[in-house]
Amino acid sequence: MVRWTWGKRVVCAAIAATGLAWVPVAPAGADLSVPPGLDFARALGTPALPGIYGPDTAVVVLGYGLTPEGTMREELVRRLRAGLAQAVFAPWSPIIVTGGNPRAGLSEADAMADWLTAAGVDPRRIVRETTAESTVANARNTATMLTERGLRAVVLVTSADHMARARGAFADAGVLVVGDLTPDRAQWDSMPLRISNFGPTPSAR
Repeated sequence: MVRWTWGKRVVCAAIAATGLAWVPVAPAGADLSVPPGLDFARALGTPALPGIYGPDTAVVVLGYGLTPEGTMREELVRRLRAGLAQAVFAPWSPIIVTGGNPRAGLSEADAMADWLTAAGVDPRRIVRETTAESTVANARNTATMLTERGLRAVVLVTSADHMARARGAFADAGVLVVGDLTPDRAQWDSMPLRISNFGPTPSAR
């Protein structure tokens, strides 16, 4: 269970408010598939704050291969910590975990959902996509889930070196990507928003 002190809650609320206050107004004709302010943060070389979204936008965390024993590798844990940070800032958004490739009887999505539940996320908020074996399948299967649930858009969470391919696959599947977050961009060294503070420490099964 993630334990928050009131001090951390106040600081994170202040960070969120500051981020919203400093988001520039989008000019006419701007590409709104990327939230205003995100490119500004990237240009400065600083991490981006998680965005605030409504219940029609899902947080989608992409899987990463499990070990032969069915445990999560560190890169997948990093993705989950970033996804959890995003989920905290968008408490109305459902969370889709996508990934098949089972090892020791456990799919990537099931391992991810178990981790999020251990972190204190309501299991009813988590949607498991357990059959995808590739990024293209992640996107196509997620697109089907979005249609079934009446969701309109997603925020992608994956590794930095995977994001361009993931965004392309989701665009090809007809999914509106309104934001993205990677573990490195969720890390503020000088502030208490550190992804290492989000979620439980993984243990061997």
